[in-house]
Amino acid sequence: MRYCGPLFSCEGRLGAINPVSYSSPILVTGARGMLGTDLCEVLIGRGLPFIAADIEEFDLADPAAVSRFVEQHQPQAVINCAAHTAVDQAELEPEIVFGVNRDGARNLAEAVRSTGGDLVHVSTDYVFDGTKAGPYAEEDQTNPLGVYGKSKLAGEEAVRGACPSHCIIRTAWLYGIHGKSFPRTMLELKQAGRPMRVVSDQIGSPTYTSHLAVILVEAAERRIRGTYHAVGSGQCSWHEFACEVISAAGMVPDIEPVTTADFPRPAPRPANSVLSTKKLESTLGAKLPRWQEGVKEFVRRWMAR
Repeated sequence: MRYCGPLFSCEGRLGAINPVSYSSPILVTGARGMLGTDLCEVLIGRGLPFIAADIEEFDLADPAAVSRFVEQHQPQAVINCAAHTAVDQAELEPEIVFGVNRDGARNLAEAVRSTGGDLVHVSTDYVFDGTKAGPYAEEDQTNPLGVYGKSKLAGEEAVRGACPSHCIIRTAWLYGIHGKSFPRTMLELKQAGRPMRVVSDQIGSPTYTSHLAVILVEAAERRIRGTYHAVGSGQCSWHEFACEVISAAGMVPDIEPVTTADFPRPAPRPANSVLSTKKLESTLGAKLPRWQEGVKEFVRRWMAR
């Protein structure tokens, strides 16, 4: 567990936060994951007090453990980055997935409500079926295709029912420097000289974890309520995403485009994962950088490691 000391006001990449004073820190769950690690870095950079927790500190699926931890530390806000995100594996172990993504979210929401705090909960584009012609708005009909999406939608519903002081942030095509990700896989395949085939008939908005982390902090600090979409600006196919990654690394993107049917996976994927961020932009007055900017920063950090 990690704690960062007293709060001070500082400038963020997406705007300034008004000077405030809190007697308790922000709790980050899933803090050792890809998003959680970048979130902690943003909090450190802004001088905000926080506690970083993961499975070693408490199990989200254990309501008593969650309640004890939250009661002990009395966080003024919780940003929940913890989730079972292995989409294909989820099809094989639905009980485990729902235990984390639905029951764990409910346990955390109930604990936060009991202490009077706020909850920022991260969700996903997989709550939609991908059949819409344009970007999905927050109020569009949900219809998850697989176990992962169904568990995350159930988690959203659990949060809404258990904690009035909540903000749900849906994101998509998430990648970051701290852990396994699509860009990392592409770079490793390229360096190994392996043939590369990537689907070109699924579209979405690649979202860099460092950029999303800033939005999550802004949501907590400004205490916004409701459901929002936060993704990298613009859209592309997985094939275009892969080509951008390889090009950013100064290599030739000789990647074969294939269809979803050519590349079967255990879990179905939405053909359209593009999310509208108009509501977020209106509320926060900010949006994430273009997805290509996230790719450039990722590749720079990956090559410098």
